Amino acid sequence: MKDLFGKALRDYHNGNYTEDLITSTNISGEDELPLPYLFRSYSKMPKLEQKALQLATGNVLDVGCGSGSHSLHLQSKGSKVKAIDISEGAVEVSKLRGVKHVALKNILDETETFDTILLLMNGTGIFQELSQVSIYLKHLKSLLNTNGQILIDSSDIKYMYEDDDGGLWIDTNANYYGELDYFLSYKGEDETPMKWLYLDLERLQLACETVGLHCEKIMDGEHFDYLARLS
Repeated sequence: MKDLFGKALRDYHNGNYTEDLITSTNISGEDELPLPYLFRSYSKMPKLEQKALQLATGNVLDVGCGSGSHSLHLQSKGSKVKAIDISEGAVEVSKLRGVKHVALKNILDETETFDTILLLMNGTGIFQELSQVSIYLKHLKSLLNTNGQILIDSSDIKYMYEDDDGGLWIDTNANYYGELDYFLSYKGEDETPMKWLYLDLERLQLACETVGLHCEKIMDGEHFDYLARLS
């Protein structure tokens, strides 16, 4: 990984903002990811993220913290927060912005326990593939204190496969339609492609059942997305 995401965060934080990240997938064209959006305040966050932050209680783990916006809001409310990310640039910027406890770490290497685990901005993405969902869920469950909760969001991207008549062109012989190849570029440089998973609620609920977690939908977002609480 070249950590172009981290490079972009560093540039923005250091006042060198000249262009945005470019993202695409194997089923969608190029799209700009504006860097200011990654530094948004609570008031600028989607209602789904605001709701998750309102529900976060106790000792919180912020998984894939990015620039630290969620952690900073929770800190301002008096919460004890640990933020983790696999991007060196994200960890560096989070520290510079004032996140008190931040570490360069993959969630599967985390060993502390928490009252709330946050996985936001398509939190199921880090599962990468449908076959790995139960592995991640089992590990996340092991990090929960008694009566702890996991707050996670995702989208059912079935709509991306609809034709003009409302029919679906999903290949039933292919992998699950939410498994995408994700591409990112910044300032003319391409990041190593990665797997990224969008998971519909029904499949998330089924996966939770198999590992002994209860999954309830908290709310729907504005565009086929949802927030769920696992306990």
